[in-house]
Amino acid sequence: MAPYAQHGYSQANATVPVWRDSKKYLWLLGAVVPGLVGLSWLCVWFIGYEAFWWIGTVLAFGFVPLLDHAVGGDSSNPPDSALAQLEQDPIYRWATYLYLPAQYLSLLFACWLWAGGGWLTMTIVDKVGLMVTVGIVGGCAINAAHDLGHKSTANHRRLSKIALAQTCYGHFHVEHNRGHHVRVATPEDPASARLGESVYRFIPRSVVGGLRSAWALEARRLARKNQRPYSLGNNILNAWLLSVALFAVLACWFGVVVLPWLIGQAAVGICLLETVNYLEHYGLRRQRVSDVRYEPVSRAHSWNSDTIVSSVFLYHLQRHSDHHANPLRRYQALHHAHEAPLLPSGYAGMIVTAWIPPWWRRLMDRRVVEHYGGDVRLAAVCPRHRKQLLARYPPEPLVQ
Repeated sequence: MAPYAQHGYSQANATVPVWRDSKKYLWLLGAVVPGLVGLSWLCVWFIGYEAFWWIGTVLAFGFVPLLDHAVGGDSSNPPDSALAQLEQDPIYRWATYLYLPAQYLSLLFACWLWAGGGWLTMTIVDKVGLMVTVGIVGGCAINAAHDLGHKSTANHRRLSKIALAQTCYGHFHVEHNRGHHVRVATPEDPASARLGESVYRFIPRSVVGGLRSAWALEARRLARKNQRPYSLGNNILNAWLLSVALFAVLACWFGVVVLPWLIGQAAVGICLLETVNYLEHYGLRRQRVSDVRYEPVSRAHSWNSDTIVSSVFLYHLQRHSDHHANPLRRYQALHHAHEAPLLPSGYAGMIVTAWIPPWWRRLMDRRVVEHYGGDVRLAAVCPRHRKQLLARYPPEPLVQ
C-alpha cells in the first residue's frame, strides 16, 4: 500500500491518480493586492518614513520579480479528469469575487488620504506614490475583470464592469472578448505588439485602436437589433457611465481635490494593462492562408511564463496561450503549453524590462526570430524598423 500512497494513488484503484491543486489556497493572495494602500499608510504612520508611500511600486516591480526568480516556475498541468472538479470548486470563484470589495475599500481609503485624512501630512510626491499604488490595484482589477468578463453569466459580466469602473476602461470588456480574441496576432489587432515597436509607441496605438474597435463592434451589435449606438443598451456607454458615477460620488464625498488623483491612478492602471498586452503577443504573427483568412489561433501566438508568484497574483494570466485556445476555461484550469514561446521571466519582471526599450529589444527580438526558425519575415515586424531588422537578422537564402 505504501508505494501507491507515496505516488498519490489509492489501493482500491491503483490506475487512477488522486490529483490536488497545490496552489488552491494561494489564489486567495490575489485579493491581498488592494491591501498595499493600507500597508503604505501603516508603514508611514508607525515608522515615519514618507518613502513608504511608494511601497506598492517597490513590491510590485522589485520584490515580486525577485520572488519569481527565487521561487521558480511550475509547468505541471491538471489532468483532464480533474478539470470538472477545478471548474466547480467555489474557492476559485471567491478568489476573484473578493478582489472587488477589497479594491473599492482601498480606493475609498486612498481618497480619504488624498483629501487630508489619515492624521498625516502628505506632500505632492507622497500623493503621487499613493496614486501609483492605487493604479497598480486598478490594473490588477482589470485582470480580475478579464477573468470575470469571459464567463457566460450576466452576473459575471456585471462584476467585470464594476471592476473596470475604477480605471474608466469599460470598453475593454467589449474589445477584448469580441475583438482581440478574434484578431489576435494579426495586423488588424491593435493589442498585438510588433517586433521593434517600443511600449511607448504601442500604448497609444493600442488604446486608441482598441477604443475605435470596441465602438464599431458595439455599434454593429446594436444595429442588428435596430437600436441606436447612443443608448443605455450600449455596453461601452453604460460602463463609462458607471465610472462617471463613481468619480462623481467620490468627488462629492471627499471633495474635488481627489479628482486629479483619480484620473492619475486610472492612467497608471491603463498603462499597466497595455504593457501586459505589449508583452503577451510581441512580434508574433498568424500567417495568411488566403486573401481573407489567417491561420487559426494556436498556442504559438502568445508568450507564456510559468513563474509561480506572478501567476498567483495575476490569476494565471501568464498561461495566455491556453486562455486564447479556451477562453471560457477558468484561470485555475489553464494549461501550460509546451509549444508556446516562453518569456525569460515572469510578467512582473518583463513589465519593467518593457519600460526600458533597449533592454527589452536585446532580450526579446532574438527570441522572436528564433521562434520563427530564423526567418524574421514571418514575424509581426514594425514597418518603421523593417529594414533595420532585415539587416540584423537576414533570412537564409532558399536552397535550390
